[in-house]
Amino acid sequence: MTASNASAGEEPEHLGDPHHWPARVDPLAAVRTPGDPPWDVYLTGTVFLDIIFTGLDSAPVRGTESWARGMGSSPGGVANMATALARLGLRTSLAAAFGDDHYGEYCWDALAQGEGIDLSPSRTVSGWHSPVTVSMAYEGERTMVSHGHEPPPEAVFGREGGPDRIPRARAAVASLTPGISAPWIARAASQGTRIFADVGWDDTGAWNLAALTDLARCEAFLPNAEEAMRYTGADCPRAAAHALTEHVPLAVVTLGADGAYAVDRRTGETAEVPAIAVEALDPTGAGDVFVAGFVTGTLAGWPLADRLAFAGLTAALSVQEFGGSLSAPGWAEIGAWWRKVQSVRGQDPAALRRYAFLEHLVPEEQARPWPLRRAVPTIGFRRSA
Repeated sequence: MTASNASAGEEPEHLGDPHHWPARVDPLAAVRTPGDPPWDVYLTGTVFLDIIFTGLDSAPVRGTESWARGMGSSPGGVANMATALARLGLRTSLAAAFGDDHYGEYCWDALAQGEGIDLSPSRTVSGWHSPVTVSMAYEGERTMVSHGHEPPPEAVFGREGGPDRIPRARAAVASLTPGISAPWIARAASQGTRIFADVGWDDTGAWNLAALTDLARCEAFLPNAEEAMRYTGADCPRAAAHALTEHVPLAVVTLGADGAYAVDRRTGETAEVPAIAVEALDPTGAGDVFVAGFVTGTLAGWPLADRLAFAGLTAALSVQEFGGSLSAPGWAEIGAWWRKVQSVRGQDPAALRRYAFLEHLVPEEQARPWPLRRAVPTIGFRRSA
C-alpha cells in the first residue's frame, strides 16, 4: 500500500490545521469511565524552538548563500511527542521549562492554545532563554544546528528534585538515558501510570541494558532495530525484540522501511506490519509520531497488529511534511488518507483489510482534497493597533 504525497518543492497551502477540522475524534471514548485520571498521557522534557527551512535543492555550500523557498517555526524537542499525542485526541499534560523570551512565549502559546496541551505542570524560568534548533530539510534528510544554555536547577524536570507533582494519567512516555534514573518515572508508576519508553543512541558505546534502570518500571519499550540489537547482542531485530521481553512486558522494534515487529510477553502474541511506502520529505519527529500512535492504540485496547499498523501509518504521514511537531497528523488527515487509498484502482485487498479498523474511527468525509497540506506557522505577525 502506498500513500500519496506532494513533491519536495511544493510549499504548503494555508488551509489551516486539519487537527481542528471538524470535531476532534476521541479514540478512547469507548473505554472512558467517570473515575479515570484527568489526563491520558503525561510527559516531560526540554522544549526547543524549531525553525525549519524547506524547499532547499541541496545542502548549503560553504562560502555561498542559500535561499529556502519556505520556512516554518514550531515548538520542538519534547513538544514533538506532546503535539503528536494531542492531535490524535489524547488529553496530554506536559511538564517543561520555558524561557521568558519571545521564543518561550510563542512555544507556550502554540502548545497551550494551538494544540490544547495542559501546561499546568510547566513553568517559565526568568533569565533563561529558550533552546533553539535550526533545521534544513533537503533530499529527504535534514541537517540541524542547535543552541542553548545549561538550564538552571529549577528548569530541570524529570531528574532529582522535580517535577514536584506528577499529575494522574493513564500513561506516560519516557526517554531513557543509560546510567541515569529519572525519579518521576518511579513516582508515576507507583500511582498506576503505564510507562512507555524509547531510548536514544548510546554515545558511551557500552550498550548495557542494565544501565537502563527505569526499564523495569515500563510496560513497553520501543527502540529501533539498531538500538535493540546492540542492547541485546541479537543478530536480527526480531530476535532482539524477544530478548527484550525478558526485561519489559512489551517490546516494539521499528524496522525502518520494513515496518515494525512487536512481542507481548504477557499474552505470547507477536505481530509484524510492513511499512507504508512513501517518499519522505523530512523524517524529523517520525519516531515520536510512531510512539504516539502506538500509545493511542494501546490505551484504546486495540489488537497488537492494529496498534502497529496505526503507529506506522501516522509516522508515514508525518514524513511527508516538514518539521517535527508541524508534521504530526490529525484525524482529518488520517481519514482523508483512508478514503483516498480505498479509491485507488488495483489496491491490494489484503492491505485494505489491514487498516479496516479505521473505518469506524475517522471523521465523516469532509470536502477537503488529498493530500491535505498543513499551514506552516511562524512566530507571528505584528497586530495593528
